[in-house]
Amino acid sequence: MIDRDLMDKAEAFLGKWLAKPRVDLPLLIALLLIAVIGILTQFSASAEDPTLILNQSLRLGLGFTVLWVFSRIPPPWFRSITPWFFSFALVLLVALLVIGEGRGAHRWLDLKIIRFQPSELAKISLPMMVAWYFHTRALPPNWRMLFTVGAMIGVPAVLIAKQPDLGTALLVASTGVFAVFLAGISWLRILLISGGTLAAMPLLWMVMHEYQRNRVRMFLDPEADPLGNGWNIIQSKIAVGSGGLLGKGWLHSTQARLDFLPEHTTDFAFSVFSEEFGLIGVIGIILIYLFIIGRSLWIAANARDTFSRLLAGSLAMTFFVYVMVNGGMVAGLLPVVGVPMPLVSYGGTSAVSLLAGFGIIMSIHAHRRRD
Repeated sequence: MIDRDLMDKAEAFLGKWLAKPRVDLPLLIALLLIAVIGILTQFSASAEDPTLILNQSLRLGLGFTVLWVFSRIPPPWFRSITPWFFSFALVLLVALLVIGEGRGAHRWLDLKIIRFQPSELAKISLPMMVAWYFHTRALPPNWRMLFTVGAMIGVPAVLIAKQPDLGTALLVASTGVFAVFLAGISWLRILLISGGTLAAMPLLWMVMHEYQRNRVRMFLDPEADPLGNGWNIIQSKIAVGSGGLLGKGWLHSTQARLDFLPEHTTDFAFSVFSEEFGLIGVIGIILIYLFIIGRSLWIAANARDTFSRLLAGSLAMTFFVYVMVNGGMVAGLLPVVGVPMPLVSYGGTSAVSLLAGFGIIMSIHAHRRRD
């Protein structure tokens, strides 16, 4: 027989946990708007494929469920599990090099019941780890602290680059770098580190794979190989430009439906949106993205401790990088590096990890005075 007191305590705990919504409604509404726009874009880009839409809807549903659960968990709990979570992500990245799957790469881990990219865990666990490290130390960081954090950032970035997935490796590294920047590092140290990074660029070029070098070459001059490596960028620019001011209208993207535009449900989904909704539509969705970023940074600025402030700020800036890199990529302003447009591009692991990050941000906002 179940103890009556135990049942009463469990009931009281659940009642308290479920009593008040802890989600930040303005942020949630903006994220839902982007998700709806993403579903509409996928419906058109996939030539109205019901299976793809169902899969993406289920993934977004899972992502928003994770967001809701995370928003109710106090930030100290996230802080307490951070070293374990970061170590777990590193173990998965190492295992991926041996048993990973993918087209000519080792990016996916197939657990039979679920298939996901461990690099998405790194996008959350790395800024958590850097924020956890700075939380109990005097800031701004000195050189010793910066070298330690540099190792934290470098290990997962190198493991992801070896998959190979240079775009995600740079994105993961940026999540840690943002946390360092928000920790108050001096401008002199920023200039010295930036100079050292620029000096190391020739070394990076030497270790890059040939297809990655081709992406950079095609970014600089896509017309040099219009039917080969330059095809993606050229077709994307045609799609974006042909949208004009008002666009061709929903379900009227010729570049995607006639199969001129490659990867039109994933990397170049935003090209389809731009072609169908034009400049006005692009400005509208960018404004929603900017609201999400601005609201998240405001929450970071009002966080109650160093861990929460650095983590929320880093997650917000990472979201900004997603939007900036994919937007620049489809417009031909940046090299093609395989970064999705948040909640618009098709993909489950990325959407769930992004929404999990916003769950943490909402938790930081909801518990800013209660812990």
